[in-house]
Amino acid sequence: MATITFVRHGNTDHNVEKRAQGHTSNPLNERGRAQAALVAKRLAEEPWDVFISSDLVRAHETAEFISAATGKAVDLFDERLRERDTGKIANTIEAERIERWGEHWRELDLGIETHESMRARGIHFIEEIASKFAGKKVLVVTHGYFLGQTLKELMQDESTGHDLRNTSVTTVARQDGKWTYLLYDCVKHLPEQ
Repeated sequence: MATITFVRHGNTDHNVEKRAQGHTSNPLNERGRAQAALVAKRLAEEPWDVFISSDLVRAHETAEFISAATGKAVDLFDERLRERDTGKIANTIEAERIERWGEHWRELDLGIETHESMRARGIHFIEEIASKFAGKKVLVVTHGYFLGQTLKELMQDESTGHDLRNTSVTTVARQDGKWTYLLYDCVKHLPEQ
C-alpha cells in the first residue's frame, strides 16, 4: 500500500493580502514560521521513509522546519509540486488586475496554467511516487491550490480539495486499487483552530 502525506506550506504575506503567488519566491511570514514549527513537531511523532518538497521558497522553508524536527532530510525538491503558474497575474491582487486588464481579465490569455495541466502534473507525480516507493511512508510539502486540484482528480470528486489551510495535513492511501483519504485538511497542531 502506498501512503502519501501532503502538507501545505505555512502562511505568507501573499496569503494575507490575497496576492497571486504562483511561482513567486515569497517567504513565510512570522505566522507561517510558527505554523511550520507546529506541524514539524506533529510530524516528528512518526517515521518517514521519503521526504519530497516543492522547490519554491515558502514550501522549502516549511520543509526545513520539518526536516529539523524529524531528523529526515529532504530527499528531493520537485518542480512538479509547485503552485499553479499564475502567469502575468503573479504578485498582483484583484484590484491591480482590474486596473491593468479590466474587469474581464479572467477571459484574457495571461499565461495562467490550466486546471487540466495542473491536475496532470499532480497525478503524474502521485503515480510515479506510489510506484517507486510502494509500501513506504512518503511526506510531501506543497501548495494549496495545486494540491486541491490534484486531489479532485485523484479522488474523481469535485467536492473535495477546497480551501486547504496553511500547514494542513492530508494523507491518501491506495488500497485495493483505489485512493482514499486517511486524513483530510487536518490542522489539529494549530492552536487557533
